[in-house]
Amino acid sequence: MKNLKRTIAIVCGGDSSEYEVSLRSAQGLYSFFDKERYDVYIVPCKGLDWHVELPNGDVLPVDRNDFSFVLDGKLVQFDYAYITIHGTPGENGIMQGYFELIHLPYSTSGVLVEAMTFNKFVLNNYLRSYGVRVADSLLIRKGYEELVSDEEIEKRIGMPCFVKPAADGSSFGVSKVKNVDQLAPAIRKAMLESEDVMVEKCVNGTEISIGCYKTREKTVVLPATEVVTQHEFFDYDAKYNGQVKEITPARLSEDTTRRVNEITSHIYDILHCNGIIRIDYIISHEKDEQGNLVDKVNMIEINTTPGMTATSFIPQQVRAAGLEMKDVLTDIIENQFH
Repeated sequence: MKNLKRTIAIVCGGDSSEYEVSLRSAQGLYSFFDKERYDVYIVPCKGLDWHVELPNGDVLPVDRNDFSFVLDGKLVQFDYAYITIHGTPGENGIMQGYFELIHLPYSTSGVLVEAMTFNKFVLNNYLRSYGVRVADSLLIRKGYEELVSDEEIEKRIGMPCFVKPAADGSSFGVSKVKNVDQLAPAIRKAMLESEDVMVEKCVNGTEISIGCYKTREKTVVLPATEVVTQHEFFDYDAKYNGQVKEITPARLSEDTTRRVNEITSHIYDILHCNGIIRIDYIISHEKDEQGNLVDKVNMIEINTTPGMTATSFIPQQVRAAGLEMKDVLTDIIENQFH
């Protein structure tokens, strides 16, 4: 009898600095999937080395012509790819293009959206045209550094500011720059991760991160997580080595919570996203025209393959919403087979 269970590939690894984190996300996802319903395999990809990990520890090569493998003499073809690569090629549209070519459904947004969300500068300017509030920024390209002077950065963006890789899915290469002398080394550091570097205005306030997914039947905006760190900003150590306090749900007023949820749902629709995304915001406290302090919602970045490790935000937020990760993943997968 034909196996009626769908066969799922958890596609992980990739070619960025976050290779190891991606493997941890894959393990997290593997633990969450409904094994009664799905046959699940972890598929690490690095460069041209793509292989399937079997439960007994053996590995089998993947045929990249059709993303299949042979187990005990039988051809196994996947029904669905759950992409959890942080960085290239899983977060910038490259892997999505491959799955489009072989007509395999996958968990993330499409090629254009992935490419756009991967480049923070492009994304911010695109969303700004829809009225989304984002910090002002400048782009510096490798080989064309002289087109943007330190004086121009100081005048337009101001100090302190953030210097970050524009096209990279990771927390590597980010610096908080407090004076003009620190700009050149910060730009060099960011260029080790990406040829495009973004210099962004510093927005002070409460940092939050919020997950969202949609199916044909429903919109789910998860409870936000408030990020409290003693570091200058939420850097790699703070993110992955536990040097941070995470409060879910975030300590926001009812009105601010409602507005954050509306903006998150709106951005999901503007981009025509698919699967779970996570959006980071800074809630700044600013005076309005009457001199009253009000909360302003500033979009910082969008993560289309959010971390799924034990310490990641999304599993925390799903629990806080009273949901089960197993059910959320099933909803997302089955939404593409209706």
